[in-house]
Amino acid sequence: MLNEQKGSPKYDFASTDLLIYIWRKRVPLMIISAAAAVLSIIVSFTITPLFKSTVIMFPTASASISKNLLADNYSGRYSIYEIGDEEQAEKLMQVLNSEEIKNRIIEKYNLKEHYGIEPDSKYPQTQLNEAYRSKIRIRRTEFMSVEVEVKDSDPQMAADIANDISSLTDTIFSDMLRQRALQAFRIVEKEYNDMLASYQQTQDSLSFLRTQGINNYLAQADRYHEAYGKALVLGNNQAIRALDDKFEIMAEFGGDYDVYNTQLSYFAAVLSRMKLRYVEAKIELEQALPHKFIVDRAVKADKKAYPKKSVIVIVSTLSAFLLSLLLLILNDNLKSKLT
Repeated sequence: MLNEQKGSPKYDFASTDLLIYIWRKRVPLMIISAAAAVLSIIVSFTITPLFKSTVIMFPTASASISKNLLADNYSGRYSIYEIGDEEQAEKLMQVLNSEEIKNRIIEKYNLKEHYGIEPDSKYPQTQLNEAYRSKIRIRRTEFMSVEVEVKDSDPQMAADIANDISSLTDTIFSDMLRQRALQAFRIVEKEYNDMLASYQQTQDSLSFLRTQGINNYLAQADRYHEAYGKALVLGNNQAIRALDDKFEIMAEFGGDYDVYNTQLSYFAAVLSRMKLRYVEAKIELEQALPHKFIVDRAVKADKKAYPKKSVIVIVSTLSAFLLSLLLLILNDNLKSKLT
């Protein structure tokens, strides 16, 4: 309530009293607020304008390229054509925020010089990191996509940096996966080459036995016995002696032929399976599919995103008004208690 005592008003600053107080102090409040408005307008024109460009992307599902493309009955959880889930989005975020991408962007665009950081300053690297984080923001949206937002005084550079960051994700992902794929490929390649060598060696051994006259041990043995029986019945001694020579060769090399032939069938079956694994490992090593789906690429902005002069003026003026009002109230309260 407003009270009068010795000609000087007393306030308890209920809502009505506050309005009355503001009205009575309107002149200094208006002067201070107007000065703050003018000053904020001047300051807003000295702030370097920033332009914003944005890339929006979805992560791809983590799936085997070779199995998706080559396997007849692939029953994996993910397909290479699907959008990834929350786990893949987090992995994409980790890569986008990696030191590797940050360092490549800083080096390519010479951001230390672009941001005006002096090399001989006290903490140039800390300043650079803070400037990078303040200008480049990476976040996950409510739709499970990932957004790369870049603000810069150069609108074209803002768009280029945003697009380059999104492009570098594939490079970083591919480099990481290629290291593992290379080790796996070398293991499969060695096993495949060893089996291929064993197969070739067995085939060479069979080729040698064929030069000795053994082409099909079981079939030849049946035919020789049949022919030998007929020669005995006919008393054909010449045929009998010829067949005896054949039997000696069969006795000497027949067992080896049977062993080598069995081995060759086994090696051929194993080699067929290993060839598929070899091809799969080679595809995983050599083929690199994108690890993100680009929804919107960054484009050069034609309107600045910061500063918003109207917001600066309104906030500064309102802050100056409230602060001056508070100081006036404190000043009057102190005077009233001292008198």
